[in-house]
Amino acid sequence: MTLNPEGRPLVISDCDEVLLYMVEPFRQWLGETQNVDLIMDGHDFANALRRKDSGEPVEKKEIWRLLNGFFDTEMPRQKAIPGAVEAMAALMEHADVVILTNLLDKRRETRASQLRAVGIDAKVYTNQGPKGPAIAAILEEYRPSNAIFIDDLAQHHGSAKEVVPHVTRLHLCGEPTLAPHIICGEKAGHAHARIDTWDEALPWILERITTPQAQEPA
Repeated sequence: MTLNPEGRPLVISDCDEVLLYMVEPFRQWLGETQNVDLIMDGHDFANALRRKDSGEPVEKKEIWRLLNGFFDTEMPRQKAIPGAVEAMAALMEHADVVILTNLLDKRRETRASQLRAVGIDAKVYTNQGPKGPAIAAILEEYRPSNAIFIDDLAQHHGSAKEVVPHVTRLHLCGEPTLAPHIICGEKAGHAHARIDTWDEALPWILERITTPQAQEPA
């Protein structure tokens, strides 16, 4: 997919931990209703959930059940990360903005409604697995002049680099209890930059969507 000099810039943003807090409300719900602790002391989320009574890790299939349970009923617990709503509004003045979120397809409308409720009215794309192919499909649809992908997980930047290397990639994790424990996409060579606050991220993004020469090399 080649870029179109006549198109508008495009921003493709993840949601959880980029626009909305997820880990903290999930942690609260687990403790209040599931007798489970969520303790991040490394980058392996699978080992972060432990039974309160035994300290044993929660089984992988049970983690998926808990995550689905949270998204079934608890999405109203999620609040906007500071600066995210204002940043999306500012970016929409200069670019098309879409949301690419790794949720089941049946949750697309719920996620879109959730974002509208906090002040972000953007088209939502759902995805399962690596995000590179989904980004490629979105680029084919929009044919932008340039594009920026924002996500909180290094593996999605790695997938984007592999499939659509011409897209500028920003690693942003707005959850301070999670950010120190995840693999850094910039240090791993997958993302062009790592910025964890919207106060700093917004001018970085605006420079790259409004000034062609500011685009990062693949």
